Amino acid sequence: MNGFPIPVSVLTGFLGAGKTTLLNRLLKDPALADTAVIINEYGEVAIDHLLVEQASDGIIQLSDGCLCCTVRGELVDTLADLVDRLQTGRIARLARVIVETTGLADPAPVLQSIMAHPALVQAFRLDGVITLVDTVNGNATLDAHVEAVKQVAVADRIVLSKADLVTDPRELKTLRARLRQINPGAELLDAADTGTGVAALFDCGLYNPATKSADVRRWLGEEAAHDHDHHHHDGHDHAHGHDGHRHDQRVRSYSLVHDGPVPFSAIEMFLDLLRSAHGERLLRMKGVIELSEDPSRPLVVHGVQKILHPPVQLPSWPDGQRGTRLVLITLDMPEDYVRRLFAAFTNRPSIDTPDRAALENNPLAIAGR
Repeated sequence: MNGFPIPVSVLTGFLGAGKTTLLNRLLKDPALADTAVIINEYGEVAIDHLLVEQASDGIIQLSDGCLCCTVRGELVDTLADLVDRLQTGRIARLARVIVETTGLADPAPVLQSIMAHPALVQAFRLDGVITLVDTVNGNATLDAHVEAVKQVAVADRIVLSKADLVTDPRELKTLRARLRQINPGAELLDAADTGTGVAALFDCGLYNPATKSADVRRWLGEEAAHDHDHHHHDGHDHAHGHDGHRHDQRVRSYSLVHDGPVPFSAIEMFLDLLRSAHGERLLRMKGVIELSEDPSRPLVVHGVQKILHPPVQLPSWPDGQRGTRLVLITLDMPEDYVRRLFAAFTNRPSIDTPDRAALENNPLAIAGR
């Protein structure tokens, strides 16, 4: 299909974070021409009428209700209708889709809708998740609502809004450190910064538009994570010690690394068992895998909870660094279980095809034997 897959960006953030304000500003940028915006007005301010008129069919408003649940089917229908309009000429060109969730939304079902539908997965690809955080109420919101923590945890870009209204700089510093603790792989940006525009927020996918090539470190968020680890070990990150941050402790972000190739059957069963046993706790997963069957072409995997995007192979290794790298963001998932299960499949070739029933009943026993 010509022009496919079309990048889809999910714009999320808790109530009052300023999603619509940011969206109004972004839509004035010529770089977002030919962009369809799917919005939901539940508890939010509508997109400016002038922009609606200018964009005509480019703005699609869903019915009232939570985008991630009550109108989830309608989101799929809307995306399918966009494809039909494009193929029948009712839309001349569609370069990008932005889905704005409601403030109360868990973004995972929205991501699943994009990644799991057999027809939509051919027409669309998830570009990234942009999460807005209200700096005035950010700490209190994260304390009170686990949904807000999950919105931060799955983000590729975290945008701080209303920083000019914060009266105590220490609160802002604490919030920034806390956000980095929850999601060390996401880029942290300021909404008021002139550089926080289309170029900074979009094109979060594997392919870097600046280099026109795959950028694994950028996509996995390894550079942002490295910066976080550097500051953390220097002793500047104390957010994780706050007694009120109980929801933060439930979210973990960590990497699984294996030097050398892995049989496809082993990695397939590892991912299958992980999703079967703890799929609801797997908020997001990204990975690049060196396959024993074809080590010259890396396999790229991307998942949200139990949904795994169809894996694709790159023509070659873009950065010269081979091996297997998986980045997991989890909620209430035992890290030790994941690491032992991963070791069972990557370090023991003899169990590439173990007894499936035994693994499902007691995968930890297999990992630890």
